[in-house]
Amino acid sequence: MINLTIKQALEKLKKREISATELARAYLARIEKYGKQLNCYITNTPERALEDAAKSDERYANGKTLALDGMPIAMKDLFATRGIRTTAASHMLENFVPQYESTISQKFIDAGTVLLGKSNLDEFAMGTFSKTSYFGAPVSPWQIEKRLTAGGSSGGSTSAVASGLAIAATGTDTGGSIRFPCAITGLVGLKPTYGLCSRWGCVAFASSLDTPGPITRTVEDAALLLSVMAGHDDKDSTSAPNAKFESDGNLQPVLGDGKKLRIGIIKEFNNVQISSDMKNLFEKRIADLKSMGADIVEVSIPNVLDALAAYYIIAPAEASSNLARYDGMRYGLRVEGSDLYDTYKKTRAAGFGEEVQRRMLIGTAVLSSESYEVYFMQAARVRRMIADAFNKAFEQCDLIVCPSGASTALPLDSDLSPLEYYALDLFTVAMNLAGVPAVSVPCGLAQNGLPLGMQVVGRRFDDMRVLQLAKHIETAANIDNRPTVIMGE
Repeated sequence: MINLTIKQALEKLKKREISATELARAYLARIEKYGKQLNCYITNTPERALEDAAKSDERYANGKTLALDGMPIAMKDLFATRGIRTTAASHMLENFVPQYESTISQKFIDAGTVLLGKSNLDEFAMGTFSKTSYFGAPVSPWQIEKRLTAGGSSGGSTSAVASGLAIAATGTDTGGSIRFPCAITGLVGLKPTYGLCSRWGCVAFASSLDTPGPITRTVEDAALLLSVMAGHDDKDSTSAPNAKFESDGNLQPVLGDGKKLRIGIIKEFNNVQISSDMKNLFEKRIADLKSMGADIVEVSIPNVLDALAAYYIIAPAEASSNLARYDGMRYGLRVEGSDLYDTYKKTRAAGFGEEVQRRMLIGTAVLSSESYEVYFMQAARVRRMIADAFNKAFEQCDLIVCPSGASTALPLDSDLSPLEYYALDLFTVAMNLAGVPAVSVPCGLAQNGLPLGMQVVGRRFDDMRVLQLAKHIETAANIDNRPTVIMGE
């Protein structure tokens, strides 16, 4: 059962070929078997899962089914879940149990999903390998003996879905935290248009960049999840008034049968060093799109290579502001000091990991009166230039394609400097700065047998067409990402 896609599982449930309880038990057994080895969950919720599944079975029996009824999912441990520990993978919130439900997790409850647990991530979503988690790094199920990274910050979610420990999962993407881990684990990861999915109740990292999105095995499943996640939320001031996305999972082709589409390739990425496997697979998929009738055009995003520098000024600045609330006074960890200032200092020193402290210090520095104009405002100007450049590029093309990353997954024990980790976001951060939708879709397997991904990028709120083109690429690549295949069973 764990090889079923969401679309297939829903069909079998509707035909009463399987029950939601049987499906939930299959995933719970899988978690029992591989959970500790993969470390993809921080908190497991087996009792809640069986309760949710029983309710789904009742609805199927009564003919009152919901959009994702009975689907066993993992919820990234940034989304507040009422009565269930929500840690953000930090010692600071290790024992925090919220008394409210995030908008996204509530939408999944309303859609009838089965909650398997809260998935692992980088601490406060700050990282690229999920190694900054207070609870240890999740492991990729691909060639598991090599202990490869499942990516970050949504590494627990991608590890769970790729290994069959969840049929799908939620993630958040601030600079590539859905797309990069999905690319290296053979999954589909969508960063929707900023404002399409509510951030309310999601632990904040960088408020103008954080974007909740789906992590699935297929493009069609991503469309089904986004249909549930999308929508305006009065509780979120950054929620778009026109936020809407609807799909039954049957994506209409945008190529073939005489359909024409202009697909852009970013000129500035041509000289960026990528692996020979990534280069060859990207060229193959471009050739496939040409054969389907696409017109390939070169477009320019002049400041796209400056996006990394701008991102690592803006994101830490917003993190510095957002994480100032963790002071040991109201909730979370508290380490008593000799006075108020000493309590603040000791609490944050104990509660935040090294990477979070580093980014908070950078953010505080760039927001200081001496640096604000020189660094933060300059980064904001570059951000505007990048957004304008994307708008201009979309006058020449309908969609843009580019790699999701430079190479396949690296070992978790890779000895990279902080700057080398940051550079892994080169292909993904610009889309967050511009607020445009981007999906990573598997484009093939490298010679070492590991998956690689490429992105489809569209205009704001053109999420549907982004997924439609991704479906073409997925079909052309035709990689086998079934959990039993990945785990060698």
